[in-house]
Formats: sequence, structure tokens, C-alpha cells
Amino acid sequence: MVDFPRTKIENLSVSRMLIGTNWFLGYSHTSAAKDKFIQTELTEQKIADIIEVFLRAGVDGIVGFAHAEKLMNAVKRAEDRVGRKVIIISTPHFDLGGTPEAEAKNAKLLDEEAALGVSVCMPHQCTTDTLLDKVERKFRRMDKYMKMIRERGMIPGLSTHAPESPGYVRESGLDAATVIQIYNAIGFLMQAEVDWACRIIQEATMPIITIKPMASGRLTPLAGLAFVWATLLDRDMVTVGTMSPDEAREVIEISLSLLERRKSDVTLQRTRSKKSIDGK
Repeated sequence: MVDFPRTKIENLSVSRMLIGTNWFLGYSHTSAAKDKFIQTELTEQKIADIIEVFLRAGVDGIVGFAHAEKLMNAVKRAEDRVGRKVIIISTPHFDLGGTPEAEAKNAKLLDEEAALGVSVCMPHQCTTDTLLDKVERKFRRMDKYMKMIRERGMIPGLSTHAPESPGYVRESGLDAATVIQIYNAIGFLMQAEVDWACRIIQEATMPIITIKPMASGRLTPLAGLAFVWATLLDRDMVTVGTMSPDEAREVIEISLSLLERRKSDVTLQRTRSKKSIDGK
């Protein structure tokens, strides 16, 4: 079985390309109509077909919410077909009410994450960035949550959109083995300029999981992937979302061709105007 280039999160080996789930679950960053289309069209079976393509290419890590039943059922289908396990990198959101009831709810959530087979547990941006303290340059309460994740046998990390996060983890000594960062060539949804984001990622003390390399469809695969693979370190990861098995094959082949510095074997789209270029 072919294996995509790999890296490590602590002692966990994982593919450098990770499977994104926004296009599976209906988070298009485009419109409510697009979200509805995704939710309707991408059935459990179709999601399993896409994950199968990734698995057969050695792309075995997936980033998303492990409590999404449709997603986890699709993962199980793909695993059974290929005979290979998917590494679950989950992004749960916590109740931040601060009451004993809220903390009990969070503990139960993490118990369920562990039972679902989650390997890396990264509190979602809506939790992480809410607890970001730019005055104290740290994350409030997060040391407690990281400890709770460790106690359940999972690797702790942070899912965040804030460019300060890798630095705050380093300065505060927080037990976070990896951090998610938005990273794409046009700065879509990023809170700092692209060159700043690049420097932050390269100077981080942990491997970084990047997301939105194609700016949620605003960049073509070649343009988006060429930028991230050229500027990331060998330890870092790229999370890629697709809506069909063919798209999965394309982003895998484009990525491998870029990493291997060779011409890709991707079939180009054709329009009538292309006839003047190649005469076909």
C-alpha cells in the first residue's frame, strides 16, 4: 500500500496530509445554500467513498468532531473496506459555564471522545479562542482541560484561529502537542498577514496542523497546495477538504508531484478555448 509522507505528533505517526471534514458536514464558508447542498448531497456512503481514496494513498488522519455520527459511520465503512485504521483528530467544544454541572458535562464529553477512539483531542476554536487571554499571554483553564485529555489516554492539542496561540503555548508551558492554524496564500480567515503566519508556524515548538489551504474553494488546488507545501516544515501537516473521490485523487496527486518536484499526472479541465493552446 502506498504511503503519503508522514510526520509525528509526539510518538504518533500520522500522514502529513490530513482529511478535512467541513466539506463532509456542510461548513462551506460560502453560503447557507451551499451548506444545505453539502448536507443533502454528501451522504454517509459518499463520504466513505472519499475517505477510502485517502486511506488507500496512506492519508490516514482525519480532523473533525468525533461526535458527528454520519462522519464516524463513514470512517468505519472506509476502514472496513481498506483494512486500515483512521487516526481521529477530534475538535470537541466545551461548556464554559464554569459550574460543577458544566465541568461534569465536559468530563463526560472527554470520556466519550476516548471511547470513540480519538487519538488527538484538540478543543475547538470556539472553546480555545474564547479562553485566550492576550493580557496574560496564556489560555485560561486550558491546563486543566489538557490534563483531563491526557488522563484519558489522548494527546492534547489546541484548535485555534489565533496566530498568537503557538507562542502562548510555548511561553506558558501548556501541555499541547500540536496546534491548528489557518494558512493559505490569500490570507482567507487569517488574523495576521500571510508572511507573519508563515513565520509563526516555522518558529513553533510543535508540529502545526494547517487548515483551509485552498481558502474554502477560493484558490484552485494547484495554487493553494503549491504555497503550503513550499512554505511548511517537514513536520507540519495540511488538512484538505474534498467533495468527491476524484477530487481526493487530484489533491493527493498534486501534492505528491509538488513534494517530489515532478509534473503531476492530473487530467486538466477542458473548455472550448483550450483548443487554441494544444490544438485538441
